[in-house]
Amino acid sequence: MTQAINNEQLMIDEFKKLSTNQQQEVIDFIQFLQYKSQKDAKETQPISAYEAAQQWAGCVDSGLGDLSTNNAYLEGFGKE
Repeated sequence: MTQAINNEQLMIDEFKKLSTNQQQEVIDFIQFLQYKSQKDAKETQPISAYEAAQQWAGCVDSGLGDLSTNNAYLEGFGKE
């Protein structure tokens, strides 16, 4: 815990020594790191199989309908 407090105080002391423009660059960089961290967290969140396949839903429509209730299609099934 002491190390974290020392690092925090060191950063504050060094930050105060910078010019206004340099301080703004530091703030921008911190915001960039936070954004990058949030973006990485979103990319690694698990998704369901439905969400993964959602973009392909409906891409195999053949027009045959539900074959389990299509008696005309099932009549020839198994005949040689």
